[in-house]
Amino acid sequence: MLYQNKLKYRVVLMDLIMMMIEARVSGWDSLVSYLAEHTVTCLVPAFFIAGAIAAFIKKDAILRYFGPNVERWKSFSLASVSGIVLAVCSCTILPLFAGIYKKGSGLGPAVAFLFSGPGINLLAIVYTATILGYDIGLARAFFAIIGAFVIGLTMVWLFRSHDRELMNGVEPFLITTADNRSRYQVIGFFVALVAILIIAASQLSLEIRAVAVAVLVGAVMMMWRWFKRDELNEWGWETWDLSKKIIPVLLAGTFLVGVIAYFLPPETFQPYLGGESLASVLLASILGTILYMPTLLEVPIIGTTFGYLDGMMGSGPALALLLSGPTVSLPSIVVLYRIMGGRKTIAYMMGVIVYATVAGLIYGYIV
Repeated sequence: MLYQNKLKYRVVLMDLIMMMIEARVSGWDSLVSYLAEHTVTCLVPAFFIAGAIAAFIKKDAILRYFGPNVERWKSFSLASVSGIVLAVCSCTILPLFAGIYKKGSGLGPAVAFLFSGPGINLLAIVYTATILGYDIGLARAFFAIIGAFVIGLTMVWLFRSHDRELMNGVEPFLITTADNRSRYQVIGFFVALVAILIIAASQLSLEIRAVAVAVLVGAVMMMWRWFKRDELNEWGWETWDLSKKIIPVLLAGTFLVGVIAYFLPPETFQPYLGGESLASVLLASILGTILYMPTLLEVPIIGTTFGYLDGMMGSGPALALLLSGPTVSLPSIVVLYRIMGGRKTIAYMMGVIVYATVAGLIYGYIV
């Protein structure tokens, strides 16, 4: 009897050890997949763009459009649609958000940009409409833009002191200009950087992307002569500063998501996402804030894993997941905590969940 008990305990112990090993492998697989698919094509260009924002765009240019004293209809309108050409997900948008936030942007426009950027990028909208249907593709774009206003204004109302401190406490800053550089040259420089990000993350063939990116990188290098050496050095240091703050936390969070996915795979929730009830839509919104969904990956996950294309997932939960999934994830929440603090991060996360739930209920009722 004693021998049988010992044998049973050993079997249980071995099962637990194998489970932990498989969970760790799942975490590493998630991390390796993330690095292979996004480090070169998305994150590297995004960090260089964020560093360039911090180094080359003067503070008055940021405050002119995203500042706390700008008319809200102007700042929020720009922030809510500025991500339409960027193929970014909840993690790739972080360095861009950090660059804007660090430059003294108003909290509302910065959060509006953070929410809408992953939700309305052109590739995601087109891909969603093509695979899942034009109705849900258009609904995603519409509710993402409206959500940028709603969540941004909510954050402004909750943290009114943030913008007051920016308007009253920010010290005057020096504006430096280069005699041999116009604003159109700076705009052209950023257009080239953004084009690198868009093409590198596109679905074009590898050969076409490689040639296009090489041409654009060559153009960017030719544009360097428009900037002073000190400005180029500042660009490098700003890019490095953002990278060392964000990348370690981002990688650890991605590994953790892979481990969680092993113990709690998305298929577990399929029976609970088939209707248009409040519980189904809310669950989809919460799932979206936890799971990490790289750009465009949310479409096959919703279409096949959760069974939307087979009628196994309701329209409301599908839209809620499309809004919350690419916008927030467990790794991005951890990084946002380091950027803007715990209270603002929790408020933003809850705002995304509530808004995605309401939008999903509305869409589910309409269709």
